[in-house]
Amino acid sequence: MKQEIQPAKGRLGILLVGLGGAVSSTAVVGTLAVRKGLAKPIGSITQLATIRLGKRNENRFPKIKDVVPLADLNDLVFGGWDIFEDDVYAAAQHAEVLVQKDLDGVKEELQAIKPMKAAFDQNWVKRLHGTHVKQAATRWEMAEQIRQDIRDFKAANNCDRVVVIWAASTEIYIPLCDEHQSLAAFEKAMKENNTEKIAPSMCYAYAAIAEGAPYIMGAPKRKSLQVCVMLTLLLPKVLLILWVLLTCVLTCLLCGSLLHKKMCLSAVRTSKPARLC
Repeated sequence: MKQEIQPAKGRLGILLVGLGGAVSSTAVVGTLAVRKGLAKPIGSITQLATIRLGKRNENRFPKIKDVVPLADLNDLVFGGWDIFEDDVYAAAQHAEVLVQKDLDGVKEELQAIKPMKAAFDQNWVKRLHGTHVKQAATRWEMAEQIRQDIRDFKAANNCDRVVVIWAASTEIYIPLCDEHQSLAAFEKAMKENNTEKIAPSMCYAYAAIAEGAPYIMGAPKRKSLQVCVMLTLLLPKVLLILWVLLTCVLTCLLCGSLLHKKMCLSAVRTSKPARLC
């Protein structure tokens, strides 16, 4: 089946859940450093990798970004939510993944990126104690607040489209249940504030998809992925566009891979618990 992929025009907002965590802050620093010419996007599929076209003996290996209509790095706008109010510069210093010179090159840009209050429930992440969190009477209200955040960010930053990525800590496991089997049951549970069955991550998923924004679960959460599939199928206004997902995952996350080795070594040698990462 032949499918036409529309060009990635305009500004792309990347909203990270867990904006101040080690994963998110490293990805943001890496992307901004590459954009300013302070680093090379080593390991980035979207920026350096090639793709074979035609037969092998034709020797046609253009860069993926020259074939697939991906967003340009200069069109990316970062934002998101975190349970602590530190800007990304302070958060990256706390994470201790990168050395100071990596941060100072994009210090002003990082300091300008401040998190919105996060949807948080400590019952789902026992070891974290959030201080920068939303107050909501129900899970439905929590999701509505996130939807408003998405709309406000998109308008304030003149974004043509937005993608939401969960890069926060993995929540506790619960098996799929009746509340996750249909949109009606899911929304009913949200309005009844069934906090034992509806996780904050599901509120982000619902809000993003309801706003027509792709939602990417960056944590190993099978149930949330299944809930996302259910929401995608049943919410009529959503349109998941593959190139947006590819842009987000491969550009945002892999641009941080120029510092991947350093991040891995830091994770091995540090013993202190990570913030939303």
